[in-house]
Amino acid sequence: MSDIQRLIDDHLAAYADPDRQRRSAAVQRLWAEDAELVDPPLAARGHAQIVAQADQLLAHFPGHRFQRSSGIDLHHGVARYGWRLYAPDGTVALEGIDIAQLDARGRLARVTGFFGPLPALETAA
Repeated sequence: MSDIQRLIDDHLAAYADPDRQRRSAAVQRLWAEDAELVDPPLAARGHAQIVAQADQLLAHFPGHRFQRSSGIDLHHGVARYGWRLYAPDGTVALEGIDIAQLDARGRLARVTGFFGPLPALETAA
């Protein structure tokens, strides 16, 4: 497994980890101190806000887990990948894509999430 795969997979696992202390430790390890996490309904800056945003997610989706659903495109410190949020029974509750920017140390500097699969390209008539 490559470093970027490990980083992304560890981030997704940590974000839905019900143990707040373990999740907080992972955020501190995986994210830059002033990092941003931006999803359609919420935005967070810094470790404490990212952990708090995960608390909100887990309040709405207890027992759920994230898993990467695609390969990872990476260039110039920017990564793109798909993900799914699985319910405890294995059904997909949400899916989407993230665009992640890395800092000079290879940590997450900004993750911007989009819900739903990639839209199809429109062609000119």
